[in-house]
Amino acid sequence: MASSLKKVAIIGSGNWGSAIARLVGRNAARLSDKFDPTVKMWVFEEKVDGRNLTEIINTDHENVKYLPGRKLPENIVASPDISDAALDADLLIFVLPHQFIKRSCAPLAGKLKSSAKALSLVKGFAILPEGGVQLISQIIENEMKVPVSVLMGANLANEVADEKFCETTIGATDNEVGEDFKQLFQTENFRVSVVGDKEIVEICGALKNIVACAAGFCDGLDMGDNTKAAVIRLGLKEMIAYGEKFYPGGSLSTYLESCGVADLITTCYGGRNRRVSEAFVRTGRPLADLEAEMLNGQKLQGPETAAEVNYQLRQLGAEDQFPLFTTVHKICIGKMKAEHLIEDLRNHPAHL
Repeated sequence: MASSLKKVAIIGSGNWGSAIARLVGRNAARLSDKFDPTVKMWVFEEKVDGRNLTEIINTDHENVKYLPGRKLPENIVASPDISDAALDADLLIFVLPHQFIKRSCAPLAGKLKSSAKALSLVKGFAILPEGGVQLISQIIENEMKVPVSVLMGANLANEVADEKFCETTIGATDNEVGEDFKQLFQTENFRVSVVGDKEIVEICGALKNIVACAAGFCDGLDMGDNTKAAVIRLGLKEMIAYGEKFYPGGSLSTYLESCGVADLITTCYGGRNRRVSEAFVRTGRPLADLEAEMLNGQKLQGPETAAEVNYQLRQLGAEDQFPLFTTVHKICIGKMKAEHLIEDLRNHPAHL
């Protein structure tokens, strides 16, 4: 019966959102005994060459602004109205910059199906007004009143869109829900592992962007691959220490999944945070200017995540326990020059 089919909605349509729409659209159509083949995608409406972006996607089946040159499945239906896209969905996929979650999703608060399940692909943290930070999945859960799983991995959007082989990790406390989302995403070239360590999966996706900034500083200073490898190792060590401090009980093996070491490596060699951080050192220009110039409307996540984590560490007097995270933050806000990165890390007690 058609009514038993699970309806899917994608909330967000940037570079990564459009890349995953290719996977989800095809799988929803292929598994038409389980999923409604029509997948709605909420698109923030904007004009591109005088046409609405939603019209372009629905007519030409391509997101010409954020994922040019790669066709979207014809069963992906773009909607400028978030309520139209999401209120009828059984499975919701959130994939938009974390700064926009609350504002963009306000029309959905308390109105989703009581049986709905969500998956967050959103990387980053949010600062709480009363102090500390909160996971994005918790914000979505609190605002939307639905359980939220997470997906994180070594998944550069353009490479996923080009169907190059890669892996990803879904963190889900409910195995059945994890398997539903796995079926929506997995293809021959996009391999999905499901683990129960949801919080660790999510913090890896946020913290690796801080380390990627440090890797970019190394590249901008022409420090070479040995130095960059040392910075990546120290960054991984701080990621694990952060998990043990703030989300105890996680498994060390989760850091060896795609969401951990693999995502860290690919981001430190190919991601936007690395590229912009390298340009920051080479040009001396503000990060905000480089973000606007280099990222075609995408957001730079590393500096903001570094600020959010530093806010949390500073409250607890724990900055000294995380020298790489702290140094990256200081460089990003202009309190320290990038040239001092290695000097600051070389003999720090936390890394001996």
